[in-house]
Amino acid sequence: MIKHKSLNPLNLFGLRRFDVPPKHFEYIVLPLKYNLEDSLSKWIYDNLKGRYYVGKALHINDADNQITISIKVGFEEAKEISYFTLACPLLKYT
Repeated sequence: MIKHKSLNPLNLFGLRRFDVPPKHFEYIVLPLKYNLEDSLSKWIYDNLKGRYYVGKALHINDADNQITISIKVGFEEAKEISYFTLACPLLKYT
């Protein structure tokens, strides 16, 4: 079933999700408490239109200088990261 009425050419050619985080993307870092990587990727694929990156990354906590594994989510367009942080129901689990 097609959720949107028109096809996204980036979906058609498999060019939406990046395997390596590009430098020009806007990023948000989420703590890794559950296996949310696949669920976040599916939600982004279904609800947004632009190119994105979802992957695990090392993050240094500023408070205690400890290294933790986290989920790094990035978007090419800044408006999509705003919509993601406001509308994604999976973020309440982090």
